[in-house]
Amino acid sequence: MSTVDLTAQTLDDALDTEGITLIDWWASWCGPCMKFGPIYEKASEQHDDITFAKINTETEQELSTAVGISSIPTLMAFRDGVMVFQQAGALPGPALDNLIEQVRALDMVEVKQKVAEQEAAAAAGGQA
Repeated sequence: MSTVDLTAQTLDDALDTEGITLIDWWASWCGPCMKFGPIYEKASEQHDDITFAKINTETEQELSTAVGISSIPTLMAFRDGVMVFQQAGALPGPALDNLIEQVRALDMVEVKQKVAEQEAAAAAGGQA
């Protein structure tokens, strides 16, 4: 599977799915982005059960700002709609493969329980 381009209009639908979605935030003027692009594309061809998406920070400036992208490339990993990884910087191929395996191995029942606990604690803290 090759990568798909996402926009502010298509991001929510892409994340509202079961499974793994990786998002590469990039720009055409960014040297590290151009170096990471072929690595990301190759991984997309090797893992057809994962959605590999790209968001161009130049054309999606408002979205990039809203999400808090301050350095590119930035890679985000979502599983079952939950962000489980975010890091700026280009990853070498073996590191990307390792990340994919770690995301696959997550116990999502446990992850969602921890997210719910954090949200409940934040809500309780806001009411004090």
